[in-house]
Amino acid sequence: MAPPGASFYQTLMAKEKAGTGVSRRTLLIGGGAGLGLVLAWNFWPRDAAVPLRAAPGETTLNTWLKIGEDGRVIVAVPQMELGQGAYTALPQILADELGADWRTVAVEPAPLAPIYANRLLGEDQDGLPSAFQGAARWIMREGQGGIVMTGGSTSIRAFEAPLREAGAAARTLLAKAAADRWNVDWEEVETAGGFALHGGARLSFGELAAAAAGYEVPGDLPMRSGLADRLTGQPLPRIDLPAKVDGSARFAGDVRLPDMLFGAVRAGPIGNSRLERVDREAAERIPGVRAIFENPGWAGAVATNWWAANRAVEAMKPVFETIGGLVSTADIDAALADAMEGGGASRIVESGDTGSAFIGGTGFSAHYSAGPAANVPMETMTATARIEGDSVEVWAPAQAPGLARAAAARAAGVAEDRLTLYPMLIGGGYGRKLETAAIEQAVVMAMQVRRPVQLTWSRLEEMTQDHYRPPALGHLQARMGEGGRIAAFSARIAAPATALQTAERLRTGRSGDAAQADPSAVAGAAPPYAISTVMVDHVPVDVGLPTGIWRSASRSTNAFFLESFIDEVARQTGNEPLSFRMNMLGDNPRLARVLTTAATLGGWDGGVAGGSMGIACHSAYGSYAALLVQVSVEGQRISVERAVCAVDCGRVVNPEILRQQIEGGLLYGMAAALARPIDIEDGLPTVRSLGALDFLRLGRSPEITVEIIDGGAEPGGATELAVPLAAPAIANAVYAASGQRLRSLPLQLGNG
Repeated sequence: MAPPGASFYQTLMAKEKAGTGVSRRTLLIGGGAGLGLVLAWNFWPRDAAVPLRAAPGETTLNTWLKIGEDGRVIVAVPQMELGQGAYTALPQILADELGADWRTVAVEPAPLAPIYANRLLGEDQDGLPSAFQGAARWIMREGQGGIVMTGGSTSIRAFEAPLREAGAAARTLLAKAAADRWNVDWEEVETAGGFALHGGARLSFGELAAAAAGYEVPGDLPMRSGLADRLTGQPLPRIDLPAKVDGSARFAGDVRLPDMLFGAVRAGPIGNSRLERVDREAAERIPGVRAIFENPGWAGAVATNWWAANRAVEAMKPVFETIGGLVSTADIDAALADAMEGGGASRIVESGDTGSAFIGGTGFSAHYSAGPAANVPMETMTATARIEGDSVEVWAPAQAPGLARAAAARAAGVAEDRLTLYPMLIGGGYGRKLETAAIEQAVVMAMQVRRPVQLTWSRLEEMTQDHYRPPALGHLQARMGEGGRIAAFSARIAAPATALQTAERLRTGRSGDAAQADPSAVAGAAPPYAISTVMVDHVPVDVGLPTGIWRSASRSTNAFFLESFIDEVARQTGNEPLSFRMNMLGDNPRLARVLTTAATLGGWDGGVAGGSMGIACHSAYGSYAALLVQVSVEGQRISVERAVCAVDCGRVVNPEILRQQIEGGLLYGMAAALARPIDIEDGLPTVRSLGALDFLRLGRSPEITVEIIDGGAEPGGATELAVPLAAPAIANAVYAASGQRLRSLPLQLGNG
């Protein structure tokens, strides 16, 4: 057993060695190793089935919280952990309201149930839906009242209230149980550090849990007050990191089942590709191969190990026919150009006197473009499937577990209630792991061989079958008014309707119509400034390239268009870029504060010619951020030497996680902005490996400073907030340093 005074983690490890079945892995990944009790909260209907399962020795009364007899506090989290910190920040909210000891808090993935639906995904953010929200809303139009989905920087905003209420309800029950033992008024009982407290007396949550389950939550739920012993706002250590560091955390690729085979696949070029033939004999000669698959859209193999399966796929040399021709970059560019020139536009944003917006006054205009960008998660697409009788089990990284389960059931030809999906920790993706192709392929393989199959896509397959960030063109115009401010602004954005494409693909397995009006396609194009007349149009266009949801989605392109254009207008009117922005802010003190903070901390040089600094700002997900970068330009290479970002995400749950997300978002955005362009030739990307993208490595990564401003507003989103800032800030800095205006993504000198 653990020695006296051992930490909670050491105690768990000692119990694991002693064979009690309690382990860090069990807690983190969501098994229900016993000794627990779930506490109810007032807003779950008493006559409804409780979705959490109870292991022997547990009593289930609630949807969010379990308290074990040993003092463990186990929080059911409905959002998937992609590395963004959901498995820490969400439990931290509940634990704070409960008065728990953070060392005793663990996580369990919430089961699929309507109570866990991310209802924020059905609403607008900042007046326009994000691509995540756009896709979710289109799916929900088909009859679903809510959807369990992780994305769109919604986790804290969607679940802070129910988790805080759940913690308060449990705290009330614990207080009542303790009060009866002490013969005092329960409202006099406080909680802190995992104990109920009254005067000098205290009882642990574990001692009180069973009795607490017998009490009722009052109609008026009291919330904790005061600043003492609070967990909110503290940089608490992440729950998921110890298991990830020691290797015990289970990702989808870590699943091992008895008699399991390993699979690899190869699909055809982009477009309506159909398999014509394979060299079966060559594949079957690979040692370890157990089965060969020929499907209309892909070829595959399973073997006793993945390397053999992948070698077999390569030996098959699959030949595909692409109906309708092979897409190329030239085709994509032509489709965008034609749409920009004469395509039918839908007005998405309109304010002010648009009829006379550009009559008189000085006008400016510019064209911008963005090429496709790859998702390239560290974890390629993977899934494990097992068939037992008429039941199917699937282990997969799924950002939308319900949609993944439905796709797997379609592939297996069974009802959804015959299929069990185990959502695993996700090794990155930020939209990529919404896709279900690998899950469906794994199910088909397992159905045929009647053995468990773990399918893992090669990096080559991941790159060639990616659903890219959509390419886009933007035409922006401005007319100046009094006081050196923009009086009228318009943006015409030609881009695919990615949210609709994605929604239909997730719902039915077939990509939807890319040439429909999609408000999320122009998210980030409307200025956050006080401009009296604003027009933003979307010109939907099918470019022949399957597109998907990328981290920050269309904001990463539209913010580049907008903030580059604002910089251009400032310079053409003889204004310093920061002052020009500040002059147009109007009643937006939060944006003003992040701009001035980033400029002050970064030592803003005014963006002078021959300098090295650029600045950009963005407002999204209920948050505000500004970025100052300092660059160096040597030959054809752009290097970011330093980045200073000021962020206001409202009330901060965990400042360390927020800092991680801003730093990670900046690096993600910088890597994409400075990556090698992805061209499409004969239906295949020219860049097919991580190395070929020439992403930022450690030696080329800048020094990053993140300043967090907590103004006390409601929490905003953070995971995607910083990504759109990187490209325009770099482009503006390059202009200051070299005099060359870069208007295309990714950024390349000599390609304005």
